[in-house]
Amino acid sequence: MNRRSFIHKSGCALLSSSVAPYIDLGWSADKKKYKMGLQLFTIRDAMAKDALGSLKKVAAMGYQDFETYGLEPEEGKYYGFKAADLKKVLDDHDLSTSTGHYDLYGHWQKSASALERYVDQCIAGAKALDQSYITWPWMPPEARNHETFKKLPEVLNKIGEQVTKSGLGFAYHNHGFEFVDYGGETGYDIIMRETDPELVKLQLDMYWAAHSSKVSSVDLIARQPKRFVMWHIKDMDKVTRDYTELGNGSIDYHQVLSEASQEGLEFYFLEQGGNFAQNSMQSVEDSARYFKKNLKKYL
Repeated sequence: MNRRSFIHKSGCALLSSSVAPYIDLGWSADKKKYKMGLQLFTIRDAMAKDALGSLKKVAAMGYQDFETYGLEPEEGKYYGFKAADLKKVLDDHDLSTSTGHYDLYGHWQKSASALERYVDQCIAGAKALDQSYITWPWMPPEARNHETFKKLPEVLNKIGEQVTKSGLGFAYHNHGFEFVDYGGETGYDIIMRETDPELVKLQLDMYWAAHSSKVSSVDLIARQPKRFVMWHIKDMDKVTRDYTELGNGSIDYHQVLSEASQEGLEFYFLEQGGNFAQNSMQSVEDSARYFKKNLKKYL
């Protein structure tokens, strides 16, 4: 064997041995690493009493990234902090916030100029926090009907265009009412079909998909994988079907997280809207512990 052949074969062997562990275990050398996120609405009672102390506590549990809720638009405040001051608090503790839930629906019912102004206020706040997305989170019960879903895509596209022009992304967050069937199509079908994928991304709440959709989270994502930029991960009580701590419920997240396409995924957030076994802080600690031990390997 000449020197060139020896070097070539040795190099291939070395490369094979170094790559083999990743292949054997299903790892990827360039697999994206996600921060463990928390939707702060979960601990809204604690945040209302002591926002800074609550952030420190959940950071100690392993949470690194947050989804905010609420904005005092005229003051540019979150949880009583000016956006720039909250950003400094997060930076000082090596934390971040990648998106926020904003009261966009409440302003849709006002004039077009009022909605545009509110979106500008959301953009200003989100930029001050260095968030990547502004997210539409909710619709009140009286608006959950077929007629609303027929009108909604135009509004979402308009907001998405305004937000996208600012350099941020815009996303829609689902609950269960989007999956009501209206003669062969759901509200979610309409949103996915009638909104511009470049302007309106999707934040999939996996609990509500399991609770109310005839289509699984895995299959929903497979329809338009690049649009699903964020996930909400929370469990469902085995009896009441209410929220519960991760690991206590009926959703098989081993199956969901291992099979769902991550092609578009940028951020995920653990969440529990209520029904706490003891209190909200204990629940996010229990969920964090279970997630790190059993599910984080998928993300």
